[in-house]
Amino acid sequence: MDIFTALSDPVRRQLIEALWQRGPLSIKQLGEGLPISRQAITKHLNMLVKAKLVNARYCGKERIHELNPKPMEKVALWLQPFAEQWDDRLSRLKTYLGEQHEQD
Repeated sequence: MDIFTALSDPVRRQLIEALWQRGPLSIKQLGEGLPISRQAITKHLNMLVKAKLVNARYCGKERIHELNPKPMEKVALWLQPFAEQWDDRLSRLKTYLGEQHEQD
């Protein structure tokens, strides 16, 4: 699965955020507070594993999931030129608005 396809779903983004904030978690722990079934969580986690955004391992009978940061670095690198372009545009807008305010 493509990284951007995996990130397009809000539930999968919530799962990634939980793993980022709380570290490795079981399916049960990841499901706390989510209004979806364990089966749905498992389906979403499997998609994240396919996209290599999440690693899964067994600890006894529990399947533990943890975030794999490497693919996210690729996404950040891809997005960087867009962020720089928007920073430049916002800076120019701020300058323009400051000049307009001085003229008033």
